[in-house]
Amino acid sequence: MKTLRVTAAASACLLLFAGGITACAPPEKDSGGEQTSSGVKAGEATSAKDFGGLQGLVDAAKKEGELNVIALPPDWANYGAIIKAFGDEYGIKVNSAQPDAASQDEINAANQQKGKSTAPDVFDLGQSVALANTDAFAPYQVETFGDVSENFKDPGGKWVNDYGGYMSIGYDSAKVPAIAGVDDLLKPEFKGKVALNGDPTQAGAAFSGVMMASISQGGSPDDIAPGVEFFRKLKAAGNFLPVDPTPATIESGQTPVVIDWDYLNVAETKKLPSWKVVVPPNAAVAGYYYQAINADAPHPAAARLWQEFLFSDKGQNLYLQGGARPVRADTMVIKGTIDRAAYAVLPPVDGAATFVSVEQNQAATKYLEANWAKAVG
Repeated sequence: MKTLRVTAAASACLLLFAGGITACAPPEKDSGGEQTSSGVKAGEATSAKDFGGLQGLVDAAKKEGELNVIALPPDWANYGAIIKAFGDEYGIKVNSAQPDAASQDEINAANQQKGKSTAPDVFDLGQSVALANTDAFAPYQVETFGDVSENFKDPGGKWVNDYGGYMSIGYDSAKVPAIAGVDDLLKPEFKGKVALNGDPTQAGAAFSGVMMASISQGGSPDDIAPGVEFFRKLKAAGNFLPVDPTPATIESGQTPVVIDWDYLNVAETKKLPSWKVVVPPNAAVAGYYYQAINADAPHPAAARLWQEFLFSDKGQNLYLQGGARPVRADTMVIKGTIDRAAYAVLPPVDGAATFVSVEQNQAATKYLEANWAKAVG
């Protein structure tokens, strides 16, 4: 059972989520925070200007002293290094809860702990879950907000895409034959070996994995049904492995084939020399994750400083060093602030990229909710 970390003030308490029971709950927290120099509370601040500038935000965040993040695995997009760099730079303790949780788990935790000091301050979400929960986000525009294309942000700053990549197939070349495309996964040599990162009704990576399969089978962002049908065939062939892959399952050999973002699969090549990665040439599905602030964040100034850090040149280059494609990459290339060495080793992509729009995502999510469990159950 996964439990959320608690702050020092509640160190004697344990959260018991089984059956929805809470024992010795953490203290309630005023999510509005202290009043800023502009007269609004920290939880209502929409930019660093409300704190009198970035230094004022830094001072307010340091006074809070802590930041609660959730669902950020250390090996995912270099989050281990990002969390350390943020803590080192500002002297703020980062409480990282449920690192292997899915996007929906983040929202569930925020709802379950609303008003508590252990509630998540920030979210890092897949598209489906993010767009279904925008009422839970606080609008905020970082100093580099103007560098982000209009297609990758909410106009008011409720959410902003932070990093992305391409859906890929990673495989252990010492255990399975070479993979050139999605159709290869139906071959008998892959019996019990093909894992998908999560449930596509809840996890952004899994959603895009099914979309990749759909594109490869003649579908489109408007029609994810061929992707669901592909996984039905994969299940019927005995090739689908219902295990959520992690670095540990990959390195132990439990999941020799993994459908996941290219930056996650590429990270494994550094640990497992036989691990290979392919972005299917006929199904290059691109996607970005959504960064947002919890409207009820217990540490509202620290939450906003975290956003500033992630979208700064330093934060964006840290994503890049983890193999992810930072949302500000184009601007940083022009300005000369991109980490060129890290940028040069991104996996090649053959063919046009497929992006899923907000409307297409919503329609595809409804289809998945109605049909996924029947296909692979």
